Amino acid sequence: MATSTALPRTLPASWYTSKPLYQLERRAVFLKSWYLLGPTIKFSPGEPVSYEFAGVSLTVTATETDESGASELTVVEDNGSLLRTHTTATGLLFTTISATASSFEDFFPGLEDILAKVDFTARPYRRSIQYEGHFNWKTMVDGYQECLHCQYTHPAFSVLYPPTFYAVQNHHTWCQHFADPKKPEDGLFLYFLPGCTLNVYGGGMSLFRVCPTADPGTTRMEFDYFNVDNGEKFEEYYKFVRQVAQEDYELCEVAQYNLERGVYAEGVLNPVKENGVAYYQQRVLEMVLEQHQEDQQTRKAAAVIVAIGQQASHAEGRGERSFTDRPIRPEIRVQ
Repeated sequence: MATSTALPRTLPASWYTSKPLYQLERRAVFLKSWYLLGPTIKFSPGEPVSYEFAGVSLTVTATETDESGASELTVVEDNGSLLRTHTTATGLLFTTISATASSFEDFFPGLEDILAKVDFTARPYRRSIQYEGHFNWKTMVDGYQECLHCQYTHPAFSVLYPPTFYAVQNHHTWCQHFADPKKPEDGLFLYFLPGCTLNVYGGGMSLFRVCPTADPGTTRMEFDYFNVDNGEKFEEYYKFVRQVAQEDYELCEVAQYNLERGVYAEGVLNPVKENGVAYYQQRVLEMVLEQHQEDQQTRKAAAVIVAIGQQASHAEGRGERSFTDRPIRPEIRVQ
């Protein structure tokens, strides 16, 4: 049997610039996904925390349940609707933003086993930061899902984690990154479709959320930082991770500039070094195509209902019974 040697291809540039296509992505991907909000220690009674994903605004509220200081977390959409959440045994809070999302286990199969290895409440919450960038949400995720650019874009990071050994393992709607596959316990780096990440190494932990806006060329970046250290030691860590984030930010803005001006239209991906990019883009493509088919079926069904209503209205106008009121004649089959 012949083996296909075709290289994986990128999504077309139009997927990074089209407003109608983003609206399709919103229904197909964002409304059907789960989102990492953070470890439970980030949320304190009397201090609600607000988020926004793909136009859906929500608030996390912590309520003390007993004298021990334990808190119950609830996530409510701005319209008052209570959203489905999932808290892992190791203290990570996830939420949906729509009833169309599947269960946590179905959306992230096998993820609980990986998350069970780390106590995410062990590193105190230190700081959050957010800002907008001129790039599509996928432009940022593309960069996170590979490390070919690390050698020249992140020289300081590459000293700690040489990209020569970098590898990505893909799992349905989440991916695990390995700085060195021979040292799987050296840090935990995870990507959650569509736009959340979790990075744990040393005494620090960071999360970032890639939040699309109505403008496909503008994305809001949100970062949360946790660390066992405070004071100068934390500031050193913060300076390092912010340098890496700023380097990615600048690279993404240049890439988006080229996409919007036709400098880059479509290309191929390295099946080994960019397998993470190829995998998540394929998942997005599959979800969008499935949604497109659902939309077409919905439009066809709506057209049939309208046609029946019009025929019934015309029949009533002529004083006739509409065909929907007439007895149904049994089907006769000739053998």
